[in-house]
Amino acid sequence: MDSAQGIPDADPATSAALAADLPAALELLRSGTLTVHGRITDASNAALYCSVTLDGVSAPCIYKPVAGERPLWDFPDGTLAGREVAAYELAAATGWAPIPPTVLREGHYGIGMVQLWVEPDPEAAPLLALQDPAGPEAGWLPIVEAQVGEERTALLVHLDDQRLRRLAVVDAVLNNSDRKGGHLLSAADGRIYGIDHGVTFAVSGKLRTLLWGWAEQPLTEEAVDMLGRLRAELSGALGERLRPHLTQAELTATGERVAGLLRSGRHPVPSQEWPSIPWPPV
Repeated sequence: MDSAQGIPDADPATSAALAADLPAALELLRSGTLTVHGRITDASNAALYCSVTLDGVSAPCIYKPVAGERPLWDFPDGTLAGREVAAYELAAATGWAPIPPTVLREGHYGIGMVQLWVEPDPEAAPLLALQDPAGPEAGWLPIVEAQVGEERTALLVHLDDQRLRRLAVVDAVLNNSDRKGGHLLSAADGRIYGIDHGVTFAVSGKLRTLLWGWAEQPLTEEAVDMLGRLRAELSGALGERLRPHLTQAELTATGERVAGLLRSGRHPVPSQEWPSIPWPPV
């Protein structure tokens, strides 16, 4: 804890350990005292850096109040916080836990999303790189050719990594419209987390991501097993947990995306009707 400011240290090892302990993290987020320390100024919507404290345990978190959400033309007003919570619930149900613990609760500025802060490991290997446009190096997969200077191009690539591949499958189910490079966090315990899931669960296809390296490749056996379990859970307890945050049409579309992935048995390919890469990409 930074005693001068009252702000808990965003220590990579400590935040990773708490993020992996879901019951403890969720209880802390739901029941702890929330203290606002400042605003994250480069966020599109109001995003407040906070600490949450319960029974002597304190941890940094991010609080996004519904009141601070900017209207969007393609998502109903005041729904982004709930979509973040729904994305966490669905991701947790996969058993892969690729999204930090997230809850919906009251804060200083009303109801909002509160998510445990995961501090990236500064020693972690990069997940994205720019390489020779002739082709990706071994262990990397291509995303898109990028302009890096006057008459110069490079190939933007991502790591060929099972953790990212799992997240790509989850994003396809969520219909994630904003999987930027900056929304990927390498934790100190080796996990990779995705953050910022406010623009998810649209009924129409809006998948926009940097994780296209596996496009059209067969899904792994573990992904097929997970999707089968998810399809069953969407008709039961998981569906009930998502219902307060999504419309019936959005719930139905989520189930249809799962069924579509199981039918094809392959990772999706970029749409020809919707930009496939988020902007800015990183």
